[in-house]
Amino acid sequence: MWLALSSAARTAIEQGRVAHGKVLWLLADACSMMLVPSSTNEPFKPFAVFHDRRSVIPDDLLDTDIAFFAEIVDAVDDNWLKARLSDLLWLKGEPRNTAFALKAIDAYRRLPLDADTWVHGGCECWSRAISLARMLKTAAGDRLQQMEASIVTAFNAAKRDDGFLGLWLADLLKSNGLGRDHRVGVARKLEALAREFDGAGDLHRAREYFSSAAEWYRTIPDAAKAAEMTVAVAEGWVKEAVAQTASESPSHMVAASLFENAIQTYRTVPRAERSTHQVDARIAELRDHLNDSGERALGEMVLIQTPGVDITQLIESARKSVTGKSAQLALLAFANLHRGANTEELRKNAIERMRRYPLQSLFAAMGMSRDGRVIAKCPPMSLGAALTADDEIAIRAEMIRDYGILVSIVVQGDILPALEVLLLEHRLREIDFIALARSSPIVPKDRAGLFGKALFAGYERDFVTALHLLIPQIEHLVRVHLKQAGARTTNIDKNGIQNENGMSTLLELPEAVQVFGKDLTFELKSLFCDAFGPNLRNELAHGLLDEDGCNSPFAIYAWWLALQLIFNTWWNSANPAAGQQKVNDGQIPPAEPVEEQGEP
Repeated sequence: MWLALSSAARTAIEQGRVAHGKVLWLLADACSMMLVPSSTNEPFKPFAVFHDRRSVIPDDLLDTDIAFFAEIVDAVDDNWLKARLSDLLWLKGEPRNTAFALKAIDAYRRLPLDADTWVHGGCECWSRAISLARMLKTAAGDRLQQMEASIVTAFNAAKRDDGFLGLWLADLLKSNGLGRDHRVGVARKLEALAREFDGAGDLHRAREYFSSAAEWYRTIPDAAKAAEMTVAVAEGWVKEAVAQTASESPSHMVAASLFENAIQTYRTVPRAERSTHQVDARIAELRDHLNDSGERALGEMVLIQTPGVDITQLIESARKSVTGKSAQLALLAFANLHRGANTEELRKNAIERMRRYPLQSLFAAMGMSRDGRVIAKCPPMSLGAALTADDEIAIRAEMIRDYGILVSIVVQGDILPALEVLLLEHRLREIDFIALARSSPIVPKDRAGLFGKALFAGYERDFVTALHLLIPQIEHLVRVHLKQAGARTTNIDKNGIQNENGMSTLLELPEAVQVFGKDLTFELKSLFCDAFGPNLRNELAHGLLDEDGCNSPFAIYAWWLALQLIFNTWWNSANPAAGQQKVNDGQIPPAEPVEEQGEP
């Protein structure tokens, strides 16, 4: 109606009928607003919002506009337009006139309860009518009861050919607390339609109807029938998974997701009803199917390659930065090859790219382990003006992806080439790294030996040993410094036993950013704790990290990051004036020199 009225307004103005055109524009503006019945005080929202402007809302209407609507509303014979004008008159009237609210209710409920009307605004209109009737209470007379009867009648008449209409009408009743005297009939009707869809192979509709039937059976309450419907929902997921694997173009990746949904649905069956449907045995069987599909899904993945990046100059610069220097200055340069992650820059770039190229961000994504397990899920990006909680998850996943690319470049272009030069020019021993750790203020004093052994192992390029020693000690380091900052690092279980929190929980504490800074906290989370990243801490703790994983760029970077923290905190404490300077050959006065075979 908004498009039709605005088009007519332009035509009228072009023909010189300016007053006529203005009236049509006013009606078009009234029709352009989006009805949001869930909001009592702001039921009309702009249909379009941009960073510096938006479309019309009720507060944009002038008092003369409202007065004009009041003059013409009774002459309007279109139910959609009559309902809109009456609702705006009720909303904007001062004082409010109940007569306009009643006109709006009556116009809304004259809209037919069929599938076509429903998807073109009928749903919102009927919901708004019910909301207005509830608001008016006795002033609405028996309108609420009449609407309930109309919805129940339409629901009872719904057939399989009507698609989702029966489900929508049942949801309208349930969401508004209506149909309580018809609960048994509604549940049985939903079940009957679900079985019809299931028999016809329409698995999606069948699953949705079974799910709604389960909800209605719970309100009766009938726990046995609710559990039966839940099992039917789960088996619907299984049927769809089997169909995926048996199709001409099978997708085990999709099948794995469907099997997972089936398992999650089975888990919602109450304990008292599980034996009847052999739920536990079925879950075990579905786990086998899930694992099989997960492993097969890995074979379906394809490698997407972009043009290579020439890092020759980067490699030469890294080698040059440590060449021909004393051990102390060479380690100083090595520890500062890379400035570390810039969280603000990563976030800004991720959001900008997701908004500029939104197609990929519009779909949910998942991360899979080496053995085909789903270990992370990323929701789609809403791309709205205000970022939602799901948007933040998607942004973080994109930031970690970019961070992973950065880590790979730093390791291949900076760390490994420079490490080759260090090994060629300097013979440093385990005792040197232990002494360095002992002198560094960031290392807990009772852990200097373990840190030193880990750093030396990495220096020897034995990253398997380095990682196994290093990760538990980094977690301990994080815990110690958070405790010193006053953070609570433990939890008490139901038996009153106090347990230490893991690294993932520790880094979520607000004190983490205060102690380690925003950038380092992000790096620690991304490297060690986040399933969107390498998740080194959890992979190692559960024995899931193999030898290749211990020699990956992430593992090498984790070792280098630990060396950077330990060396720089020692250097800055030994050279407080020089600690803030840029690292240049000969410009930073050395502390006590690191002997080739001695201690710092």
